[in-house]
Amino acid sequence: MPKAKVNIKSTYIKFRCTRFEKRLLQVKAKRANLSLSSYCRMTALDDKIVERFTGEQIEVYKTLIEYHHHFKRIGNMFKKRNPKLTEEVYELAEEIKNHLQNFKK
Repeated sequence: MPKAKVNIKSTYIKFRCTRFEKRLLQVKAKRANLSLSSYCRMTALDDKIVERFTGEQIEVYKTLIEYHHHFKRIGNMFKKRNPKLTEEVYELAEEIKNHLQNFKK
């Protein structure tokens, strides 16, 4: 059975930056749930870095999903009586859905 390669990081790279730049890098690394070292390495290697949502952002996302479903139901209620209102409600639901899909990118 072949042994797995161990990827040990043993070489150091240093660079100078201002205090503000360092703080900014630390904040961005924290948002992405990465160490400063990992964040800098991934940035330098053009790896995709995804910021994690806060609890508040997740709650807003869930609320928007609920709104989308509610507006679809409202549109269904008025389908026969007021087609214009149904169309407007569907447009709003679709706008919410498009906004939610932008979160996935």
